[in-house]
Amino acid sequence: MRKFLVHGVLGLLGGLIYLGIEFAWRGHSHWTMFLLGGVCFVLIGIINEVLPADTPLIEQMLFGALIVTIAELMLGLVLNRWLGLAIWDYSRMPCNLWGQVCVPYAALWFLLSAPAVILEDYMHYWWFDGKKPHYRIA
Repeated sequence: MRKFLVHGVLGLLGGLIYLGIEFAWRGHSHWTMFLLGGVCFVLIGIINEVLPADTPLIEQMLFGALIVTIAELMLGLVLNRWLGLAIWDYSRMPCNLWGQVCVPYAALWFLLSAPAVILEDYMHYWWFDGKKPHYRIA
């Protein structure tokens, strides 16, 4: 039950951060992006629970980018392609897949995964009596 509560709190914060990023980047967002951001933030945090403690930050960033890109693809196919909500369209971006994900944004998610990993780890440490995080770059 405690783990569910911790992940719920972190998911709320992650959703708010994701909305903030969208508003700063695009000037608008959609309520579903709050849910997507929260889920991605929690999943990025779970990387540390699944992988060995000494996993390099660069590998965690790669997994974080994959998590966000795959989640964005799945949600985009449902919301944009199937339901026709047109929340985002990357069809004009290079190396896109069905206009839902593209290499430039996957690279951006790779870079943004570092602060997400670190913030999520420190939130566990500060708020939930977790272990103090330590990182290896490579």
